[in-house]
Formats: sequence, C-alpha cells, structure tokens
Amino acid sequence: MKIKLGELFLICVKIGALLLGGGYVIVPLLVNEFSKKRNWLTREEIIDFYAIGQCIPGIIAPNTIMLAGYKLRGKTGAFCALLGLIFAPFLAILTLASFIGILLQSIIMNDIFWGVNVAIIILIILTVKEVWSVSIVDKITFLLFVSAFLMCIFGISPALIIVLAIMFGIVRSKMPKGGAK
Repeated sequence: MKIKLGELFLICVKIGALLLGGGYVIVPLLVNEFSKKRNWLTREEIIDFYAIGQCIPGIIAPNTIMLAGYKLRGKTGAFCALLGLIFAPFLAILTLASFIGILLQSIIMNDIFWGVNVAIIILIILTVKEVWSVSIVDKITFLLFVSAFLMCIFGISPALIIVLAIMFGIVRSKMPKGGAK
C-alpha cells in the first residue's frame, strides 16, 4: 500500500498543530495517528525513530517525523512530513507575532498557557509510558534504567551516562541469549 503524499502531509499538519511542548510529546501523537488509526507503522518503529531522532543533530520532533515519513515514502515522504509538521506552527507564529505584546499582558492568555503546560506534562507522561513498554523488557533493562536514573539524581553527566549505557548495550549484545529474563 502506497501512502498518498497529500494524506501524509495533512496528518502531519494535524500533529504539528497539536505538538505543544516539543519533541517529547510527539510519540503519543505519532502512535495514535500512524499506528493505531492507520496501521502505517508499528509502535516499536515509532519508538525507534524517536530514539534515533534524539541521537542525531537537530530538533527531536522534526527528526522523528522525517524518519517516519522516509519509512513511508522515501525522501519525498520525509520532506512532505516535515512540511506538514511545521505548517501549522509557522502560520500560528506569523499570526501571533503582531499581537505578542497584547497577548503577554492578557490574564486570559496566561490561564491558557497554564492549561497548555498541564497538557504538556500529560503528553510527556504518555511518552514515558510508550517508551517504557518497549524499552524496559526484562530485569536487566530495568536495572539499567534505575542505575541511569540514580546517576542523574547524583549529578553524573548525561553524556557519561549515555556512554556507559552504550558500553553496557555492547557488552549485553555479546552475552548469550536466554538468561536475562
């Protein structure tokens, strides 16, 4: 089944319009639109794209959606998905730019932003839930998570934690399968 570029663009416009809070909230939106509603990608593929999107230079949400678009329709799909993602925010910025002074002083807008912040927290929790279900699959991965979390709390550099996790993953991949669960 070949995905229509127009449909891909419109779905990505919808995602872009709802993507408040940055790249961390794209996972539940992509899972809902690309996996649950349309069965274009699996949850695991979306989580993988999200992980890769965090590792490559650039902004997480565009990186992730371009990887998804590339999987669906190649380079044209990646470009179309990116254009769709940035379309609604671009129009919103153009529209709101002329009213920014008034909006910043508005009590109603402050209340709206408070509500949006609450929604962002909920979307981040949903992202953690999606990533957790694919990433924490046994006792070893749970132990790695707890170790990394504790290192963060004790002020260990995130770069060092990532390097240690990579080294752990390499060592684990060399271990015989079957004993980790």
